[in-house]
Amino acid sequence: MHEMAWRKEELWFINTRFSCLCTVDFVHSFVPCWRPSFISALTPEDRCHLNGLAMVNYQPKYVTALGNSDSLNGWRENKAKGGVLIDIDSNEIIATGLSMPHSPRWYNNQLWVLESGNGSIATVDLKSGKLETVAMLPGFTRGLDFWGNLAFIGLSQVRETAVFSGIPLTSRLTERSCGVWVVNIETGQTVAFLRFEDALQEIFAVQVLAGLRFPEIIDSDEKLLGSSYILPDEALVDVPNELKRVIS
Repeated sequence: MHEMAWRKEELWFINTRFSCLCTVDFVHSFVPCWRPSFISALTPEDRCHLNGLAMVNYQPKYVTALGNSDSLNGWRENKAKGGVLIDIDSNEIIATGLSMPHSPRWYNNQLWVLESGNGSIATVDLKSGKLETVAMLPGFTRGLDFWGNLAFIGLSQVRETAVFSGIPLTSRLTERSCGVWVVNIETGQTVAFLRFEDALQEIFAVQVLAGLRFPEIIDSDEKLLGSSYILPDEALVDVPNELKRVIS
C-alpha cells in the first residue's frame, strides 16, 4: 500500500505490488477498482510502481507511476526518466518522461506533482502534459499538502542504492536533507523548513492538520490509552501548564 484517500466514507488506496487502485471490504484482502491500461494482469510483481493518488471533488482522478512497464519490476529499467502521470477516468497517460514522480495533488484548480528524482515540485499543464518547475529542493521530494499559498513538502535523503542510483537528484546533490520544507507556491521561495539531523532519513507522506497544535497518534498501548484524556477548556483552568498538553 502506498498513498490512500477517502472517497466520501470509502477508503481508496494504491496497491503498488499489484499495480492497481483498490478499496477494502470485510471479506477480501483488497478489492481492485482500476488499473492502468498497460497493465495486463493483476499479479504481485510491482510492474510500474504505481504510487501517488490525487482526488478531485472527493473522487480518485490522477495517479503517478515510475514507469509504464508490464513486466516484473520493469519500471526500474528507466527509473530516471520513465515516470508517468495518468488520468483515471480516461485511463490516458497525460505526462511522460518524469523522474520518479510522487504525490500528485489537485489544488487551486491546478494539478501539482513532485518530481522526486529531480527534488522538485511542479505544476502540470493538462493539455500539453508539460511540467513547470516551481521550486528545486535539497532532497528526494515525497509527500505534499497545501495551506493557503504554502506547500508543505516532505524531503528524504535517499541512500545510494540500486533503486536511487542514476537519478538527477543524486548527481546534483551529494548531501541531501530529510525533513519538511515550506514553499511559497506563488514565488517558489522556501519560507521555512524542519530538518531532521539524526535517525530519520525518509518521509513518505505529509498532511496539514488544521487547527491542531499538539497532534498525537494514539495506538493500542493500554498504558498510553489509560493516561490520555480530553477535557473541556474550562476544566483545565487549575491544571499546571506542563500537564495541559498531556490531557488536552
